[in-house]
Amino acid sequence: MTTENPRWLKSSYSDNGGQCVEVAANLATSHGIVPIRDSKNPTGPALNIPATAFAAFITSVKTEDFGGTQ
Repeated sequence: MTTENPRWLKSSYSDNGGQCVEVAANLATSHGIVPIRDSKNPTGPALNIPATAFAAFITSVKTEDFGGTQ
């Protein structure tokens, strides 16, 4: 396994008001995970989400389909 470092990104929709999360999607292909962290605490913990689960979440957000009733 390589020691590739996460490249943290914030959404272009973020207004930089401090209530953001950052993702490191560059690790999805090589490691199968998408780390997520609180942008206010960049040295704090990160959640490592399986890349397939993160992709499903993004698809649900884009299509507004969260599997529930409205």
